[in-house]
Amino acid sequence: MQQQVILASQSPRRKQLLEWAEVPFTIVVKETAETYPESMAIAEVPVHIARQKALAVREQLQSEKPAVDSPVILAADTVVVLGKRIIGKPKSRQDAIDTLTDLAGQRHDVITGVVILHQEKEISFYDVTHVEFHYLSADEIAFYVDKYKPYDKAGAYAIQEWIGVVGIKSIEGDFYNVMGLPVSRVVRALKDLSVL
Repeated sequence: MQQQVILASQSPRRKQLLEWAEVPFTIVVKETAETYPESMAIAEVPVHIARQKALAVREQLQSEKPAVDSPVILAADTVVVLGKRIIGKPKSRQDAIDTLTDLAGQRHDVITGVVILHQEKEISFYDVTHVEFHYLSADEIAFYVDKYKPYDKAGAYAIQEWIGVVGIKSIEGDFYNVMGLPVSRVVRALKDLSVL
């Protein structure tokens, strides 16, 4: 029996990936502070933020319809890591250019944390993809930032856009994880919960 999933994300990429996987879902988003303890291991950071998103949506749904059965809530968060540094979403054009300049010619990690809440159960995990960029010129970086405006993207890029098509030298791991959701692992987790 398929049960509708609540996607606690307004990311168009996560929406698209769930649609491609033919997972029935609706979107409910509650703004949360994307903060984490400074001592937290880097790989746990996106899981922690995803959990905050999922819990905030569950609380909102329970306050609106307390008698309704507990829905399946799926939340995710993606971080880009260069060395030991988490690179968030760029705050400005110059910030995006600086970020991509740092990533050019380097290998970095993209880590997506996933949390699924269903009744009293929580499934949480993270997936890591290693991405290496070719060297990118200042002109190429400025062209990408000005045309695609990647201000809502961790690491200031989307792998499915021009910069990924021409700038990625190698990928180890799940391509879709870099887009924002390790969708095959998510589908398997939903099947384990007998949601799909």
